[in-house]
Amino acid sequence: MISKNLLFLRKRANLSQEALAEKLDVSRQTLAKWENGESVPDVIHCDRMAELFDISLDDLLHTELDETGLPPRGRFVFGTVTVGEKGQIVIPVKARRIFHIKPGDSLMVLGDINQGLALVSADFFLEIAQQMKEGKL
Repeated sequence: MISKNLLFLRKRANLSQEALAEKLDVSRQTLAKWENGESVPDVIHCDRMAELFDISLDDLLHTELDETGLPPRGRFVFGTVTVGEKGQIVIPVKARRIFHIKPGDSLMVLGDINQGLALVSADFFLEIAQQMKEGKL
């Protein structure tokens, strides 16, 4: 995925391979290999590219850019979780940080037979339910 993203971002920024290679302090041949998927950049170069293109390192490495060339904002893939014997799951640290989930917080588990499960803040769910009751939604 990084090779496709790198190629797309370079072209969107209207940079030649030579120009981007110079900014990253690598040869044009090295950059060409990254774009062709023949090799991958090290973490330092990935970090530089993410900063240069103003996207997160995670998006550069793991997100398929949409038709606008940007990662979908506000949408995340946090990876998989394992369901324990009693149905418990551990919410990934990154998700807890982004959504400010702390020990003791209440989450509402919603389900749709076709779409799957969703977790939302219990406070948010109650607020929406109240607005629906009042006819505001």
